[in-house]
Amino acid sequence: MLAVIAGVVIFTQNKSLTDVLGNWDVQHFLAIANDGYAVTNDIAFFPGWPLILRAISWTGLPVVVAGAVLAAGLSLVAAAALYRMGGWGAAVAWIIAPVGVFTVVPYTESLFCAAAFWAWERAEAKHWGQAAILAGVAASVRVSGLFLFGALVILALTQAIATDDRVERWITRCKHAAWMLIPLGVIFAYAGYLYLVRGSWMAWFDAQSAGWNRELTWPWVCLEHTFNAAAPGAYPDHPEWSWVFRGELISMAVGLAITVLCLARKKLAQASWIGVQLIAFSTSYWLLSVNRAVLLWFPLWTEAGKLAEVRSTPAKLGVAAAAVVCLLAQGIWAWLFFTGAWAS
Repeated sequence: MLAVIAGVVIFTQNKSLTDVLGNWDVQHFLAIANDGYAVTNDIAFFPGWPLILRAISWTGLPVVVAGAVLAAGLSLVAAAALYRMGGWGAAVAWIIAPVGVFTVVPYTESLFCAAAFWAWERAEAKHWGQAAILAGVAASVRVSGLFLFGALVILALTQAIATDDRVERWITRCKHAAWMLIPLGVIFAYAGYLYLVRGSWMAWFDAQSAGWNRELTWPWVCLEHTFNAAAPGAYPDHPEWSWVFRGELISMAVGLAITVLCLARKKLAQASWIGVQLIAFSTSYWLLSVNRAVLLWFPLWTEAGKLAEVRSTPAKLGVAAAAVVCLLAQGIWAWLFFTGAWAS
C-alpha cells in the first residue's frame, strides 16, 4: 500500500522517488552524512544512521532510495524479532502500524527497532553479550538507546536465575547488567565528542531546545500546549498539524495504558522501557514525536499479537476492524510524509 501511495504522489504531483522518500529528517541525515555536524542543531541527531548513509554514498547508489531499501529490509529484521517474542500477530501489528511509513524511508526507526528488539530477545534468552552489542548499535542512532540501556539493566537485575544460592544469583545478575556498559559507552562517546567540539556536556539538550522547543516543561504545561495545538482551527493554513497533535495525545494514552498493563503483570523492565520515554515526552514544551516512538514499544506489539490469537468471533471482528483502521491511518500518514506535509 505504501508503494502505491508513493506512486500516486509521484505521478500526480510530478515528484521524483527521491522527493517523496527524502522529506523532513532525511534532509538532516543527508546533511550530516555529507558535511558532518556543520549545522549546530544537527547534533540532535546521533551519528550512526548518517554514517551508514555516507557509506552508501561511496557506492555511487542514490543515497535516499538505497537508504529506503535498507530501511525496509531492517524493518523485516525488526518484525522477525517481534515474531520471536510475540508470534505472527505481533509482527503483523507492527508492520501495519499507523506510522509505518517511517519504517520504509531513510529514518532511524528501522535500524533502531531491528537492533533494540533483537537485543531484548537475546537478553530474555540470557545471551547478554549479544544483547549488549545489539543495544550498542541501537544507542548509536537514537537517544532512545539511553532508555533501552536502563530497561535492560532492570531486566538483568530482575531476571530469574536457576540457582537457590542468593549470593550467586545476584552476582550472576550483576554480571549480566555489566554488559550494558557497552551501549552506555556508545552514548558517552557521542556526548564526549560533543563536549570536545562544542565545549558543553549539555550540547545535545541545547540543540533539542533550540531546534524543536524541547526545553524542560512541567507535564501539565506540556499537555496544555499540546491540547492548544490539537484544537480545531489552531493552524488554519495547515489543518493537518492539529490532527498530528491529536495523534500525539492518543499515542501518549496508549503508552500509559501499556505501561500500566506491564506493571500489573509485574513486567518491570518492559514498563520502564515505555514509562521513562513517556516521562521524557511529557516534560517537553509539547508532545512531539510520540507517534513515531510508538514503533519502538515492543510490549505494545506483543500484546497486540496476543489479541490477534483470541478465537472468539467478536474478538476476531474487533481485531479485523482495528487492522482496517490502522491501514487507513497508515495510508493517510504516508500521504502526509510523501507530499512533504508535516507528519510528526
